[in-house]
Amino acid sequence: MKLTYPIPGLERAQGYLELGLLEEAWTELVSLTAEQRDLPEALHVMAPLLMRQKRWEEALLVSYRICEVLPSQSGGFIHAAYCLHELGRTREACEILRSGPECLQREPLFHYNLSCYAVYLGSYDEARVLLERSFELDERLASVAEHDPDLLPLWATLRC
Repeated sequence: MKLTYPIPGLERAQGYLELGLLEEAWTELVSLTAEQRDLPEALHVMAPLLMRQKRWEEALLVSYRICEVLPSQSGGFIHAAYCLHELGRTREACEILRSGPECLQREPLFHYNLSCYAVYLGSYDEARVLLERSFELDERLASVAEHDPDLLPLWATLRC
């Protein structure tokens, strides 16, 4: 998400996150005012940062906030679903993705993640359809899928 006006600490936090410097990114985020941290642009830095730190509960709350302030955009829904899945709440992950805005249908990660969740829930036929759709939208996901441990049970069913 592009900043509508520059906030130096937020710009630095985004840069640090992109470089994988998570502690530095966090330091910049906490230096922002509470009002600045609640801006959609800041939330879009905070959620992935918390996710990379595996702070799933906190990342989920931030993702829900993104869904509140940007209900017509896909990012918060994809993040929230991923957090729910990591917390062992995969059925809820599917529900939040399916309850999101229509634009999610055009997102390769929507279909890819739903495929992973379907595998986890044992719905291999549904998972195959969703995975194929994700490849149609972004063929690069095929090489990611080959090495994704979430999809291993699906590959095993194809070999039988």
